[in-house]
Amino acid sequence: MGSSPGLRSPSRAKKRARLLYENRISLYAFLVAVPGLLVSAVLIWAQPWTLGSRIALIAVELFAWWLLALALQEQTTRPLQTLANVIGSLREEDYSFRARNAAPEDALGELSLEVNALADMLADQKVRAIEATALLQRVVDEIDAPLFAFNPSAALVLVNPAGEHLLRQTRTRMLGRNVQELNLQQCLTADNESVVELNVDGSQARWLLRRSSFRQSGVPHTLVVLSDVSRALREEERRAWQRLIRVLGHELSNSLAPIKSIAGSLSYRVGSTEMDPGVRTDLQRGLEIIEARSASLHRFLEAYRKLAQMPAPVLREVALEPLIARLTSLETRVPVAVEAGPPIVFQADPDQLEQMLINLIRNAADAVLEATGSKVGQDTDRPHPSGKIRVRWIAESSDVLLLIEDEGPGLSNPANVFTPFYTTKPTGSGVGLVLSRQIAEAHGGSIEISNRTDCRGCVVKVVLPRSPARLAATSTRL
Repeated sequence: MGSSPGLRSPSRAKKRARLLYENRISLYAFLVAVPGLLVSAVLIWAQPWTLGSRIALIAVELFAWWLLALALQEQTTRPLQTLANVIGSLREEDYSFRARNAAPEDALGELSLEVNALADMLADQKVRAIEATALLQRVVDEIDAPLFAFNPSAALVLVNPAGEHLLRQTRTRMLGRNVQELNLQQCLTADNESVVELNVDGSQARWLLRRSSFRQSGVPHTLVVLSDVSRALREEERRAWQRLIRVLGHELSNSLAPIKSIAGSLSYRVGSTEMDPGVRTDLQRGLEIIEARSASLHRFLEAYRKLAQMPAPVLREVALEPLIARLTSLETRVPVAVEAGPPIVFQADPDQLEQMLINLIRNAADAVLEATGSKVGQDTDRPHPSGKIRVRWIAESSDVLLLIEDEGPGLSNPANVFTPFYTTKPTGSGVGLVLSRQIAEAHGGSIEISNRTDCRGCVVKVVLPRSPARLAATSTRL
């Protein structure tokens, strides 16, 4: 039920009718001086003076009282106004103002001392908060794990450089965008402490998800930290394969050497022994097969032993464009089109980098020959107007993105392309791609292979750091 506009509540009327503090000081000063003024006026009026003299004297007394009242009001209210200004600046987080004439053993001075002490404490806390925030920001920036913070509307409000590297976007472009736009829905929907697969920029990786909550300005936020477990699992798997290769290589090499030697000796003795020509031919053919297969198996084991004993990269300055031009010219079976990018010079091991690129370009050429029905390994000089393989590179802020695209049959089982011993080629050993990824990761980079979306074929994405800061800290040598 509303009230009439003409009516006011008693409390509001009482509050408005209350005199200001300054006016009350003047009123109390007048009330204190009233008895003296009355006595003085009576005494002056009783004197045998002229009327003008009596009025003038009373007026002088009133004027003197008025000056004293103003001085009292000034001395009482000015320090309080100063303290109010200091407290107002503290409320605005400006800690540069201080109260003057702060002295002990004085009621108003002690109040000023306390206000100044409060200002000093708040200023110190502000400095500490700024330093703590700067330290926290530095720690967040130095963390290798991608870190994201979302507000209640699932918009991104915080990301560290590792998160920028994961999404391949700058911080200014990502902040404020929704979780769906960033393709990070699983970060808010999946169970905490679970392993999730994120499909970011066409690449899939497994991440350990850690999610927690915090408040900023009273508003709840969600903090997401991702730990890449794919590389750790691959590293453990690689160590297991290397141990297996070392044991098998040692045992089989010790067995293959005498088998090959005995086969050669028997073949020589069969040739110099009197026997039926047909039987001699069969024996020699069988021994030659044994010797050839022993040599082939020995070469097979040597290839895997090379995988298990790859040294750490020796970094030197490498110019990318002439390196790619030289390596693509080595592939003569299938034309390779090089799409020139910006000139890039970065730190890498040129020998290992050449080995990696040769393997990747050779695999792309084998895939193209397989798709066209040509025999893998057959040399051809037949020109092609557009080329079946395209090599290009992109310079990013901290990385080099190298793309090798072919028009082969594509991948039927992408999950096994980096599995040792796995190959779809009749004469393949399953070493090339594993060795290539090992070289890329030793340089602090990565390799991803996926099917193309624009046409049939595969695309290999090689990411290499432009500086040696992200070089792998440990060697892959066992």
